[in-house]
Amino acid sequence: MKPSFPLCALLFLGILNTVSAQDIYFPERNETWKVAGNNQFKHDAKQLAEAVDFAHANEYSGSRDLRVAILEGFKQEPFHKILGPTKKRGGPAGMILKNGHVMASWGDTKRVDMTFSVTKSFLSTVAGLAEDQGLIVDTKDKVGDYIWDGTFDGEHNAKITWEHLLQQNSDWSGELWGGKDWADRPPSEGGLDDWKFRKLNEPGTVMEYNDVRVNVLAYALTHVWRKPVPLVLKEQLMDKIGATTTWRWFGYEDAWTVIDGIQMKSVTGGGHSGAGLFISTEDMARFGMLFLNNGQWDGQRLISADWIKKATAPSVPNMNYGYMWWLNEKGPRHWEGVPKHVFYAAGFGGNFIVVDQKNGLLIVTRWLEPSQIGEFVKQVYEAF
Repeated sequence: MKPSFPLCALLFLGILNTVSAQDIYFPERNETWKVAGNNQFKHDAKQLAEAVDFAHANEYSGSRDLRVAILEGFKQEPFHKILGPTKKRGGPAGMILKNGHVMASWGDTKRVDMTFSVTKSFLSTVAGLAEDQGLIVDTKDKVGDYIWDGTFDGEHNAKITWEHLLQQNSDWSGELWGGKDWADRPPSEGGLDDWKFRKLNEPGTVMEYNDVRVNVLAYALTHVWRKPVPLVLKEQLMDKIGATTTWRWFGYEDAWTVIDGIQMKSVTGGGHSGAGLFISTEDMARFGMLFLNNGQWDGQRLISADWIKKATAPSVPNMNYGYMWWLNEKGPRHWEGVPKHVFYAAGFGGNFIVVDQKNGLLIVTRWLEPSQIGEFVKQVYEAF
């Protein structure tokens, strides 16, 4: 079914009217975010309010006690248990920004909550900073050329590149911080022996969402940077975009490594065993704003445009996934009625950062029933 003329026109005009840097408002640290004027941006206020009402009415159905929600959500995994911190969550919250100005907000946008696999997009960015600064020469390099402690030894693991880890198609085999790769989100069919002794996929050929392998990436980046990943993120990015001091990035209780004689924590790329990034809606919006402006914050280049282009390019085994960013390309994860150039971070429990560079539109929504995200974003676009 073809989209109606108004939607076609919207997509066409969006391509033509790429937002320029000087049109975007960047809030200072601790500044109250500017709200758009009544006639500043053309939109249907009633429709936008209805979209916000939709987000309120479709709260994530899992327990607000996230320890309970995690154990229920991953009860099919053998040996699954909580290994890191958790936190009870708040209610639905979010922000819709146009060129950096608030078009709508709801809930407690300053509350710090777990954000689960949205953390992966932050972890990917730490890898991007490493490549931008020459600590990683190229993401197509083999990780074993950088990390030689045995993590990437063996016929299979030695083939794995940074890109394979970033696209979640490495099929890295092993155990890290008590987590076995084959026990993390196993197939619905088969049993322990089938999963444990499976035939490994050639790196780069099959995407498998797997937190153990994501945590291997975090571990490898810790050793490349020679400092804790949260410190890298703080110094290189979060301080520069005016984020608050409230966000925290945790690892598992026993996830300690020693580098240059200093013991430091290796963080996780998600929270399905606890840990991960705990952050407010407003700080998530600041991070999204950086990507909305293609790596620049108020005239300062923080991430290269080349990295963002690579990070948001479809991978071979999954056209809807790049370097730990989801892509709205035509595929199984495509949202109908939403431009295909949109990309987004997504996490358990309905946490999302949705970025549309061409139209200057940024959406952050939290604790939305995940099955309703496509409909919600479509409603926001219809309001414009």
